[in-house]
Amino acid sequence: MFLTPPTRRTRRLTTLVVAAGATAALLAGCADSGGSTSGGDSATAFSLLTPAENKVIASELTTLSTGQCSAENTALPLDSQTVAQADVVQKITLLASQDALPVQFVAGTAQVKPDGDLGKNGLLLDYEKTLTDLGVWDDILPAAVSTIKSVYGGMVSLPYQYNIEGIFYNKQLFAANGIQEPKTWDELVAALTTLKAAGVVPLTEAGNQGWPITRLIGNYIFRDLGPDAMKAIKDGSAKLTDPEYVKAAQAIADLGAAGLFGEGITSRDTDTANAQFLSGQAAATYNGSWFLANLNDPAQNKIGAENVGFMPFPNDAGGKGDSSQWPANAGAAMATSQKLYGPKVGDWLSCIATNYGSAVMKDQGVISGFKLNTPVEDVPPLTGELQGIVNDATQTVLWFEALMDAKTTKDAQTNVALLISGSMSAQDYMALLQSDLDQAK
Repeated sequence: MFLTPPTRRTRRLTTLVVAAGATAALLAGCADSGGSTSGGDSATAFSLLTPAENKVIASELTTLSTGQCSAENTALPLDSQTVAQADVVQKITLLASQDALPVQFVAGTAQVKPDGDLGKNGLLLDYEKTLTDLGVWDDILPAAVSTIKSVYGGMVSLPYQYNIEGIFYNKQLFAANGIQEPKTWDELVAALTTLKAAGVVPLTEAGNQGWPITRLIGNYIFRDLGPDAMKAIKDGSAKLTDPEYVKAAQAIADLGAAGLFGEGITSRDTDTANAQFLSGQAAATYNGSWFLANLNDPAQNKIGAENVGFMPFPNDAGGKGDSSQWPANAGAAMATSQKLYGPKVGDWLSCIATNYGSAVMKDQGVISGFKLNTPVEDVPPLTGELQGIVNDATQTVLWFEALMDAKTTKDAQTNVALLISGSMSAQDYMALLQSDLDQAK
């Protein structure tokens, strides 16, 4: 199998703690309103700072620097450094205070939002305007744009990482039990009930991580109330204690009460959940496209990649959302310094936008939010299917905690085990989170 683009075009294509009170003033002193309109090149290298835990971005840009982007690299050499993900916010705050941000860098979500230290002080390049001026804006997929703007409040990150989420299922187990791919929530519950009776784990998740279960709550909300349902919670026009939101928590609690997650769900870790599905002990798992690495590894996947299907979180009968609104995330923010932008950086951005999508798919089998401008051969069928979904999607939804503060997020993920084990009611669970949100205002 190969993936072919809709269009092919030719284009040219660095630990100190800064006192909180001083940070804002230091950042303000770094702002450069000239930025992308200055026309100069103050950068002497295409300096890049990426998370140490994620080697994909740096590796692929290094490959491009000796291939499709070699001319750009000659003019502005790639200089790649890493930082531990846990240290990103502190590192970027320090660099900004020293007027020493790299050309392109990972940053914390709150930092790049319009009211964040980097955003409000004009330190970030607006990718939409810049890539439009460069003639390569169309190389960013609409689904990725939708997700990035929803998460960050603007186009301040490139979609080097892009994941859609849904339900992976065992085609053989479904067929053996007469189950067609569920289209509605009621059909899904009925299918899981049938699978439990057949002696398999119906839906395996890493319950001890919390987030795989809260993902289900969020998706139920989006299907029932529409894609802006959690924005209404954020702006205060709705509360998690409203009956329609409690209904979503109750629906997921009911799965736990019915045993549809299997035994030991609250202590199950990621490796165990993955192994259950990949060995055929479990019929389905809610997961993201990052799971393709496991699925495409024969040493892990004992049921065979050809026997794995992928479906969206189903619709809720009469709901305002629909299954074409895929849950998605775009990884950590990858921003570009507005101050260091100039023609040579622009050439690098053009080359990245034009070539990264196909290159990272070909070299590493990774889905991104860039268009595939060069055909990629020998793509595993399921990977191709998910890339096709990303290509075609126009609207995405976020995850349950995406717009929440850190404390509310922690309480959501920690207490969801109590919800699905019956130790906390849906009303009490949502009331706890709403109380957190109220206190955070």
